[in-house]
Amino acid sequence: MASLQLAEVCDALPDILKRAEEGEHIVIEREGREVAALVSIEDLRLLEHLEDSADLLEGLKALEEETDEAVDWETAKKWLASLP
Repeated sequence: MASLQLAEVCDALPDILKRAEEGEHIVIEREGREVAALVSIEDLRLLEHLEDSADLLEGLKALEEETDEAVDWETAKKWLASLP
């Protein structure tokens, strides 16, 4: 994983985007502090999928605690459909 200062990113953005597209994870620093990361869109989508899955599991656990019983798939689908 590369770590770059913000000024370096601005100077070499096309090259940095190509590196991220090829799968390299690049941390961007400002004044010596890590503030962001540049990753491929595939990695971003994977991260979002993992976050969604974790949220779903957390919600199902909360629903089970609320009902004091295991939740079947039909109940879970109804509960998920009712969410805003």
